[in-house]
Amino acid sequence: MGPKARIMVAAEEKAAVFIQAWWRGTLVRQTLLHAALRACIIQCWWKQKLVKLLEKKRRMSLESYARQEWAVVKLQSLVRMWCIRLRYCRLLHAVRIIQVYWRWHSCHTRGFIQGHYDLKENQLNLQLEISLGSQACRVQQCIPLPIKE
Repeated sequence: MGPKARIMVAAEEKAAVFIQAWWRGTLVRQTLLHAALRACIIQCWWKQKLVKLLEKKRRMSLESYARQEWAVVKLQSLVRMWCIRLRYCRLLHAVRIIQVYWRWHSCHTRGFIQGHYDLKENQLNLQLEISLGSQACRVQQCIPLPIKE
């Protein structure tokens, strides 16, 4: 083989090595690109899972807080209702006492009727005492009842 042929063979070998290196580089870059894309997909999926997990924890803590607040408000409402009812019962008792004294006073100043009755056979015996201030009037009466025998 001549020197020209050797140079030609060396150039072809050099070109073949260059093509092989380029192809291997392309395969490596493609493999690295696929690995990077897969890693990116996994990272995005994991970030979504973390966001959902954090959102779930946040929602649970918010619901727990809302339940506690509701319980506090309910308890406060019951205590207020109890205090108001206690005050109402006291006022009602005071009103009843005032009404009793007022009625007693009004009966003694205006007058009142007091009496009793007896039913014997076919007669009604009625005894009434009517008081008007300082005056008093007593009434006794026997009323026959129309009972058929």
